[in-house]
Amino acid sequence: MGEQIDQSSQAEGVRGVSRRGFLAGSSAAALSFSIIKPGLVRGAQANSKISLGMIGCGGRGTWITNHFLEHGGYEISAAADYFPDKVNIYGDKFNVPAARRFTGLKGYQRLLEAKVDAVAIESPAYFHPEQAAAAVEAGVHVYLAKPIAVDVPGCRSIEASARRAAERKLAYLIDFQTRTDPFYQEAIRRVHEGDIGRIISGEATYVTGSYASQWLENLKANPEDSSLRLRAWIVSRALSGDIITEQNIHAIDVMDWVLDQHPLKAFGTGGLASRNLGDSWDHFSVIFWFADDVVITFYSKQYGTGADDISCRIYGTDGTLDTHYSGDVGIKGKVPYPGGRDGTLYGNGAIRNIATFHSQVTQGPLEYPTVAASMRSTLTTILGRMAALRHAEVTWDEMMSSEERLDPDLVGLVE
Repeated sequence: MGEQIDQSSQAEGVRGVSRRGFLAGSSAAALSFSIIKPGLVRGAQANSKISLGMIGCGGRGTWITNHFLEHGGYEISAAADYFPDKVNIYGDKFNVPAARRFTGLKGYQRLLEAKVDAVAIESPAYFHPEQAAAAVEAGVHVYLAKPIAVDVPGCRSIEASARRAAERKLAYLIDFQTRTDPFYQEAIRRVHEGDIGRIISGEATYVTGSYASQWLENLKANPEDSSLRLRAWIVSRALSGDIITEQNIHAIDVMDWVLDQHPLKAFGTGGLASRNLGDSWDHFSVIFWFADDVVITFYSKQYGTGADDISCRIYGTDGTLDTHYSGDVGIKGKVPYPGGRDGTLYGNGAIRNIATFHSQVTQGPLEYPTVAASMRSTLTTILGRMAALRHAEVTWDEMMSSEERLDPDLVGLVE
């Protein structure tokens, strides 16, 4: 649990971004490969525990806190969530003093003013750019949940705050589990070395059941209540980015990783057919075009039961890469790779990232391979969402020029 993962494969996966540049005027390579002298934990020795503030005390925040504590190198010293009941349940569970529990939309700012070494940001994706930027300006190391943002301006903000973190010698890690998995790393390294020949086409899927929650039931009674909409953020496109960004990014990230580039354009469709609540869709179907006439089809659904899978199959002239999240990962063809499976990737990936984050904060070197890769995959989901909402073809350049900001309409909520 305390071992540091091999980040070289993660850097390998963003070479295409570095060569081509995914943001106008940006230098992704600086974020992908920066190795700088590590910053010191605030006033502490390198072997002392990191004072961690949790921003977002719901299910994911509570779950991952257990892994931070199991690591042994962290202490939970503050917590922030909009809802008092959530932060109090969390605070009671993890012994956070009452005076260091913060609520409201700006609770994260009060948490930063209370002084912590690092934050884990586990709030809805809409809030990630603002909260990450504030943490960096406060001189705090950032552990950020995926996806990084819900729109293009949000992605640009993340790039700016990551670059600022590098200037200030702060760790800035984005928590994608798949990229820590040795079977994925080795299989994709082999694809990049040519083991499946020339890539021609592929398919990526994220199929799962419906999202059930008491908060969704409560929202039905009063859909105009802003606080209830915030509790049921998963069905809000503005808060979550829609399922293609919030959930499906896991499959799309693998697609981009294997192709080692961003798509040139997309055509999509989809809709909302299984529920009459919220504006997040429950199914997407998108075709992504990459350079050299490589075409990848993507499909997702979030309804019904059975057949759950997060997969990516890439077909080359000499073989096929077949990957499944927490399932089998390998290559079949002229140069086979039997691979294997990590049946608990969701947890193990977080454990490895938590260990890497601790090592970077306390020892260094500081590296940022997760930033460029996460930006590329988030932007790819936005491209797919834009194409699907328009039922039309959208180019990468057109998407990148968008200044649209998703607005969750939080008027009336407590600051």
